[in-house]
Formats: sequence, structure tokens, C-alpha cells
Amino acid sequence: VQLQASGGGLVQAGGSLRLSCTASLRTFSGHIMGWFRQAPGKRRSFVAGIDGSGDSTKYSDSVKGRFTVSRDNGRNTLYLQMNSLQTDDTAVYFCAARGARITVFSYSSENYAFWGQGTELTVSS
Repeated sequence: VQLQASGGGLVQAGGSLRLSCTASLRTFSGHIMGWFRQAPGKRRSFVAGIDGSGDSTKYSDSVKGRFTVSRDNGRNTLYLQMNSLQTDDTAVYFCAARGARITVFSYSSENYAFWGQGTELTVSS
């Protein structure tokens, strides 16, 4: 199983960026997927999540209304559209898969079985 996150970079505050995560999961649509982030000196935290069909999404309060999580099951790809970026959004962003046939959503990184390597986002003021 391999998750490959990409799309990070340097962007000015107020700007936008889209992250992608390509998964080699056999049944991608069977996995709840999540985005997490880890800023320097801080713990990894939940950003957004989406169920297998893409019909249900969850967001942390800090990104709600600015970020949108989506998925393309035909392409085995997860996305995170980030708008109105703030300097506090600076972090390494990770995509994660909950586990096959698990239908209960979780905000805890401990409950995600598969992880990508992370892609770094820096938001400058």
C-alpha cells in the first residue's frame, strides 16, 4: 500500500493551493480518507476527512469554510483544495487511509492504517 501526497509549496497568505494524494489501495473507494497536518514543534492534527463515496466530509474548525476535501475514486486520488490560506496553515500535510471496510469516521491519527510521506506547505505573510 502506498499513498503519495503532492502539491505543497510556498504561497502567500490569502492564496490558494490544491493538494493531491494518489493511493495504490486495491479498494480505494472502501476507505475513509483523511488529511492531517503537523506544524514544527506540534502534534499531528486532523484537517479534513471524507467517506468512501465522497458524500460525507468532516473538517477541523480551523479550516472549515476555507478547505474542501474531495476524492476521485476512478483515479484513486484524494484532494484538498485550500483557499484563503493563513500563516497558521504552514505545516507538513499528510494523507491517510482509515482501513478497508471501516465505516466509522475518526479524527484521531492513531486510527488511520496507511499514511503518505507528507507534502510541505509554507504560507508567507
